[in-house]
Amino acid sequence: MKKFLILSIGLLLGSQLYAGNPADKLLKQLKKINKKGYMFGHQDDTFYGLTWEWEYGRSDCKDLVGDYPAVMGFDLGGIEMDDKKNLDSVPFNKIHDEAIAHYERGGIITFSWHPRNPLTGGTAWDVTSNLVVKSILKGGPMHAKYQVWLKRVADFLLTIKDKDGKPVPIIFRPWHENNGSWFWWGQKLCSAEEFKGLWNMTQDYLYNRGLNNLLFSYSPNLQGDWTMDKYLERYPGDDRVALIGEDAYQWGTEADFVKGLSADLDFVEAFAKKHKKLFALTECGYKNIPDSTWWTRVLKPIMDKHELLYFLPWRNAKKEYFGPAKGFTGDEDFIKLYNAKNTLFLQDIK
Repeated sequence: MKKFLILSIGLLLGSQLYAGNPADKLLKQLKKINKKGYMFGHQDDTFYGLTWEWEYGRSDCKDLVGDYPAVMGFDLGGIEMDDKKNLDSVPFNKIHDEAIAHYERGGIITFSWHPRNPLTGGTAWDVTSNLVVKSILKGGPMHAKYQVWLKRVADFLLTIKDKDGKPVPIIFRPWHENNGSWFWWGQKLCSAEEFKGLWNMTQDYLYNRGLNNLLFSYSPNLQGDWTMDKYLERYPGDDRVALIGEDAYQWGTEADFVKGLSADLDFVEAFAKKHKKLFALTECGYKNIPDSTWWTRVLKPIMDKHELLYFLPWRNAKKEYFGPAKGFTGDEDFIKLYNAKNTLFLQDIK
């Protein structure tokens, strides 16, 4: 009962953080880093690259510039099924160990989660039913099943501790790209009320399991035409969000990408400042980087106009890659980005 009262008071005061806990310390650290510039992040950076896999401590980024990303991203998809590997075939024991290793190097950790479809049994991209979110809310036929899934997520996250047994602080980014409709929690698959119910149920469960090391990130996809009403429709609330994110990939023309991302970051930055939140480009990239100058000619000038916390290109897989790699298109341009004063890698934030 005491724990519940403390949590409730924290939420009522407009903060998900308890003074002095790991999440609070991370937030303070991020605010200091943000004054220096913006961090480079990379998904699955030390698990595999374009020409290698499972070489401990190796990184395409480090191979190219001599330093690790400041931020590393990992995904929990599959943990809800009690799988041994996540949806990208990364063993959860490796995710566990590498999250701790990067934290102890001085880096920042972020987790996303692409859970299976609890109603149909399909993947996170199975959008054949618009009843999935409703089915897992309280009173729904899949509610008990989803509680088991949350237990497995919490059980795993509770094991992410440093060598002294203290919880590793984590930026947790559930239900991302929710303004699109390619995930079962997307815009056309649930109502705004159902989405917020899903967010609140997930967050409350994790908090009540004692996970006070999580900073929650709300991260819609590139929109291009945000209005305040549209953004607030599914925004969980200031008491539930520490970081405002945006996922933005260049899938179409350069002109459309530049226009859309510029407009979005203008909006998101203003929103974040008004609501006293940090903000980041929580996923980004250009598939297989066909433009050798993309990093500094297209992406960096947009980011330089904003007080961004970090940007995180998606993973480097052999057939579909988004980050830098030595000997591949854009590598020399990425070195220029690395050498810029306002781009921060691991050694810059230690």
